[in-house]
Amino acid sequence: MKKTIPFLLALAMTAALTGCSGSKSADTTTAAAAETITAAAESADKAADADTKTEGDAEAAESKADGETEAAESKADGETEAAADGQAADQTSVRVGSLKGPTSMGLVHLMDEASAGNAANAYEFTMVTAADELLGKVVSGDLDIALVPANVASVLYNKTKGGISVIDINTLGVLDIVASDDSITSIADLKGKTVYMTGKGTTPDYVFHYLLTANGLTENDVTIEFKSEPTEVAAVLKEQPDAIGLLPQPFVTAACAQNEALKIVLDLTNEWQAVQGESGSQMVTGVTVARNEFLKSSPDAVKLFLQEHAASAEYTETNPDETAELIAAKEIVAKAPIAKKALPYCNITCLTGEDMKAALSGYLQVLFDQNPASVGGRLPEDGFYYMP
Repeated sequence: MKKTIPFLLALAMTAALTGCSGSKSADTTTAAAAETITAAAESADKAADADTKTEGDAEAAESKADGETEAAESKADGETEAAADGQAADQTSVRVGSLKGPTSMGLVHLMDEASAGNAANAYEFTMVTAADELLGKVVSGDLDIALVPANVASVLYNKTKGGISVIDINTLGVLDIVASDDSITSIADLKGKTVYMTGKGTTPDYVFHYLLTANGLTENDVTIEFKSEPTEVAAVLKEQPDAIGLLPQPFVTAACAQNEALKIVLDLTNEWQAVQGESGSQMVTGVTVARNEFLKSSPDAVKLFLQEHAASAEYTETNPDETAELIAAKEIVAKAPIAKKALPYCNITCLTGEDMKAALSGYLQVLFDQNPASVGGRLPEDGFYYMP
């Protein structure tokens, strides 16, 4: 694309040249008019010669200016193309995979920036519905970076014999207890009640059992009814006014939207922190991992990703309306209004370094104590945690 400044310069030069030509012709005509009638013919001839010479000089000047302008424009075009090629060459191709859920919500702004050509890296995003799809792509080398459940990252680390590292925590706890019963203000208040939930033998199950034990309850004190899908739990809550459910976001927000009597009575992220104290451990939903081969070959690209991921996560908090629209457009949540209501409860973040290690290691320890298989049979070593 031609630069505007050379083009305006050409117009200015042409206008100046034209003005000079007009001025010289006018001066000649005025001098001819001052001659006597007997010298009119001779003066006219001289004026004609002067005009002819002036026009020739003007055309030559204009031709020279046009040539200089074209040369300047050609040079500018070349410099612009070279700069664009240089920028494209400097960008590293980064293949990023994520799950269709809260772990992708903090990424949608970066996705949007990348599609507009405003990202530092050349990103290729893949969003799937099952963690197994991401695992296969990471193991095969088809993905460089992936946003996965926290325990899955540990399983992947053990499976690949240390082939990946966690570079950030992207989502903290997203589990809530919902009910219409205002008397439930603590985990201990669940004694003697029935709780409907999903994920038998998965992290929500382990987290809930840990919190029950930490609050002095046993499996005999609370009846747990497992359902196969969060929508089934939501259906029970809608049909039974006194039912209690444990759901992840954004299903919590959707369930409450269907039944005005429902509300969040316990945020399990807060309940976790209450029993963990000042250890730094937090309930973690999603983390971001990178293949160590990619970390070694493209360390600068990973650092740029972390900067842009942090900015994207912050954008979700400061621009909820725009983020909700992006989330709906990516079909992570069906409707933007529900996405907007769910965002504050999704605990989207971007924790790195020592804060990441403290939060995640404590969480994985709890899961390991519940069931070693949940983290791949053993706790990951220090190399699991990327320290930029």
